[in-house]
Amino acid sequence: MEIASFSVLVILLGGISLVGGQADNCGANRNAVLPVGYSNITLVCLPIWNNLILRYSLNEDNVLTIVLSMLYTSGWVGMGFSKDGMMVGSSAMVGWIGNTGRPHIKQFYLRGQSSSQVLADQGQLPAAGNSPAVVQNGPNIYMAFQLKFLSRITRQKLLFAFGTATPVNDRLTKHEDKISVSFDFSSSTFSASSYPYQLKRTHGILNIIGWGVILPIGAIVARYFRTSNPLWFYLHSAIQFIGFILGLAGVVAGIALYHKLHASVSSHRALGILILVLGILQVLALFLRPEKDYKLRKYWNWYHWWVGRLVLFLAVVNIFVGIHVGSAGDSWKIGYGFNLGLLLLATIILEFLLWTRWSKKTANAPTF
Repeated sequence: MEIASFSVLVILLGGISLVGGQADNCGANRNAVLPVGYSNITLVCLPIWNNLILRYSLNEDNVLTIVLSMLYTSGWVGMGFSKDGMMVGSSAMVGWIGNTGRPHIKQFYLRGQSSSQVLADQGQLPAAGNSPAVVQNGPNIYMAFQLKFLSRITRQKLLFAFGTATPVNDRLTKHEDKISVSFDFSSSTFSASSYPYQLKRTHGILNIIGWGVILPIGAIVARYFRTSNPLWFYLHSAIQFIGFILGLAGVVAGIALYHKLHASVSSHRALGILILVLGILQVLALFLRPEKDYKLRKYWNWYHWWVGRLVLFLAVVNIFVGIHVGSAGDSWKIGYGFNLGLLLLATIILEFLLWTRWSKKTANAPTF
């Protein structure tokens, strides 16, 4: 596996409360407190974030030596590698001091964001050289390990985060905060950038409300409230216009999010593009709507009805796809699923009332 082509995802979780003693720094000679096998390696030292210190070395054999240190009271420290710069799908080396004082270090595979999806003793990191190790010296924890890459690595994306809970039975708790860093191992420079969580949330909310809530309501108005003519038409047009604008804003937010993350979400993007194109065609069709007595009006109606239904169906599918690939969690699935259930229930009830009204009209029709 070409690990060298991966973006590096660093996840650091640990207690960062200030405690008695001196915090680690690059000006101090810390070789004596580094784990066994790492004190004799010449390491480049850089302060990264808060009190986090990164020491590293990359030799001619493409062996990367990493030593991470930070103020520590409890929690865990880790570093992982991701194909797309995101936590989900990455492999990580994680270290901590247990409640009994015993040091732990394991590789984890981050299949999802919940604790149950962070799997111990799994992953694809190519360990090499010295054995991974964790030590605590005074208020600081040091985690060290070595990886051997197939080719030389240069600029990589790193993500730092922190938390305070000590793992029990190899179950990791969720971080409390994090920051992403683009790190260049060849020049020892990095630039920090925050992960676009708000943009990601905005993308999801706008698309759910626009495509998944308002547009279905507009379709319900068009089908079941035609007796209130022409009020139903103006309501339908206004509701669909609002839903389309919100959905379009969600698509724009999604494009901006993709340019920031370059995530591999081809199915979600393809469905989104198809839905947007069909939605635009629906809007344009409004301006090409024939008069009622025109012979093409029947075919226009068929087109408008079935393309509209296809858009709503694909939107529901893509919302669930987006929740899945974005690792938004079960709360988003349950929330939108509940909303979808209410819309379906309302549709069933209104459809029953509609057919009941039609059947009464048929029964009461005069005979000649």
